[in-house]
Amino acid sequence: MKVRTRIAPSPTGEDLHIGNAYTALINYVFAKKNKGSFIIRIEDTDRSRLVEGSENRILSSLKWLGIHHDEGPFRQSERLNLYKRHAEELVAKGHAYYCVCTPDRLNEMRKKQEVNHQPPMYDGRCRELKLTNGSTIRLKVPKSGTTTFHDVIRGDIQFENKLIDDQVIIKSDGYPTYHLGVVVDDHLMEISHIIRGEEWISSTPKHILLYQFFGWTLPVYAHMPLLRNPDKSKLSKRKNPVWVSWFREQGFLPEAIRNYLATLAWAHPDGKEIFSTEEMIRVFNLESIQTTAPVFDTEKLKWMNGKYLKEEYVVEYYKDKYSKEKIKLIWPLVKERMKLLSEFESLAGFFFIRPPKKEIRKEVRDALGSCEWNHDVMEKAIRSVTGKEAKDAFMELRVAVTGKTVGPPLLESLEILGREETLARL
Repeated sequence: MKVRTRIAPSPTGEDLHIGNAYTALINYVFAKKNKGSFIIRIEDTDRSRLVEGSENRILSSLKWLGIHHDEGPFRQSERLNLYKRHAEELVAKGHAYYCVCTPDRLNEMRKKQEVNHQPPMYDGRCRELKLTNGSTIRLKVPKSGTTTFHDVIRGDIQFENKLIDDQVIIKSDGYPTYHLGVVVDDHLMEISHIIRGEEWISSTPKHILLYQFFGWTLPVYAHMPLLRNPDKSKLSKRKNPVWVSWFREQGFLPEAIRNYLATLAWAHPDGKEIFSTEEMIRVFNLESIQTTAPVFDTEKLKWMNGKYLKEEYVVEYYKDKYSKEKIKLIWPLVKERMKLLSEFESLAGFFFIRPPKKEIRKEVRDALGSCEWNHDVMEKAIRSVTGKEAKDAFMELRVAVTGKTVGPPLLESLEILGREETLARL
């Protein structure tokens, strides 16, 4: 069996969610490890929630992350006839039925169920009417027995059929719901492994039934744990940044994000924290994905990002603002302090913008005006004229030259600024 995996985002958000990036990475790595194909499919059938430009931003973020698809993007909105034809096939086989229940009637039904502490499920009013048309089409779930599937990560999972709803599979607007669309597409695209978040476990029995009703071979299922905040709450845009575009704007690097996301899903067999995607592809094992919810810690990601920062990335990031030559001089002074590309300006901005003038000891200015412009010589000259007050003198000099009390090594910074610019600030 050729391995074929997919990622199927919905363009209903601002951009690619970091949780979807996490799932996409695992699908991509698993496909590459097995010399298979990674497909992207845009699930755009929920027309009321579509966000303009979202699809392009999702595709752009995947490309920036280095998660490249082999096929696609396919769009469900361009495949509507396929879903309608398959839904009608199910009706003809007795595995689905037309429903004419109005929204008002369904709302009233749900209110009564809530009052009676019953689960919110369709009551089956149209199930045995044998209608030949209707506003929607529903799946006809067996009311006895169980539906079981094997999950590569979690083992066997079983559901009682009586607890599975007669799900709408074709909506009144003619569009399929997620459940029909995903099964038809996964089968026709020959997806061999469904690797997705654990929030879809409860939907999987509906998908299993659809595969069985059509007489299709089941794919392999693997449900990954969802990313959590450090307080163990669900990762949410209301609490923390979740869009890949935000991480890009802040100066995170794609290879660092890939590395960090990989460590959340799976432990390197050698215990490594820093490793390339190519190395992950060589040693990855789908069965070893943990079931406990991993914590997405932005501070840990920053630490890892710092391990990947290189001079050329800073040059590229600021190429339209600062000269390559100046950045190359400054980089050795700030590289140990930087975790994000965006931090360069907060650490090194004083090289390009003069701070407000501050008073400084005349003897320090005079010493700098006459000594050789070398950091070792400058240090000796300043200490010779300030004696026991050298510590305070160096701090005054730092504030006068940089506008801050902390920053990169002071005298090495003065070397780069040059004598003329330094004295002009004193």
